[in-house]
Amino acid sequence: MKITIVGAGAIGGWLAARLALAGEDVSVVARGATLERIASHGIELQSGGRSEVARVRAVASATELEPQDVVLVTLKAPALPALAPQLQGLLKPDTLVLSAGNGLPWWYFLSAGQPCEGLRLRSVDPQGAIEAALPQPHVLGLSVFAACHCPAPGVVRHDSGGRLVLGEPAGGDSERVTALAQRLQVAGLDAQPSSDIRRDIWIKLLGNACFNPVSLLTGAPTDEMIDQPELHALFVRMMGEALAIGGRLGLKLDVDPVQRIAQTRKLGHIKTSMLQDLEAGRAVELDAIVGTLVECAAAVAMPVPTFASVLALARLRAHHAGLPGA
Repeated sequence: MKITIVGAGAIGGWLAARLALAGEDVSVVARGATLERIASHGIELQSGGRSEVARVRAVASATELEPQDVVLVTLKAPALPALAPQLQGLLKPDTLVLSAGNGLPWWYFLSAGQPCEGLRLRSVDPQGAIEAALPQPHVLGLSVFAACHCPAPGVVRHDSGGRLVLGEPAGGDSERVTALAQRLQVAGLDAQPSSDIRRDIWIKLLGNACFNPVSLLTGAPTDEMIDQPELHALFVRMMGEALAIGGRLGLKLDVDPVQRIAQTRKLGHIKTSMLQDLEAGRAVELDAIVGTLVECAAAVAMPVPTFASVLALARLRAHHAGLPGA
């Protein structure tokens, strides 16, 4: 297959390297030092005590590429609205587009037959640019459960995890989801079809929406925050609010916040993606991860005082840290 990865950071670089090493025809859209390094040396993937180099085609703009079979968008959420129009040239009638970003994606409520049907998440697609550029029939849902980071441009270290869950935005099973999951499995990826990808994305959101903004405020990794009794209690309240919103949206969420927090604690000394972005001076995904959740709460007329307060504090922290777009 012809596969393009849009955004060659930690997750994008990991996916690109794994797919290229498995023999797929992989291109990446990157910029700056990452583009230069990948174009000249390939992607260095460090995983399981091994280091491998994957050769891929590296370009500065999606307009340099021909139509693709699969487009994997692994950009940070704030960058996608401006870039989405460039991706139209990658589409042919059967191209599949999957976004691996954190938080809720722009398409989350665009399928018929669900609560809040047609709600457009302005937190991630304020002008509708993504929706216009990437028509709904091309879109599949994707949730990535992997921890990776980039110690240097074009170098990806895979730390833990590796599960990919993909499914139809409207739910249910489909041949195209099954076929793509099987193709990814052949490439050595733990790809699993889901009949309810919206639920799977919300489950991942539970952790991201709690740990990410608080790590932005505290500068602490997850284990230190969880071990602090007052912050542990805060996370329980936040997850309770997120679960209640999901319930009003018709999602079947059988999750115990205390057990969910304990699962994260077992991962050890982990810096959230938002803390990594803060330390690197990059834009943080506050709107996609927390803003969308508060937006959903407003749509179902549910007060979320804890999340509203944390979001306001985190936005102020990002602003005073001089982060792009804050």
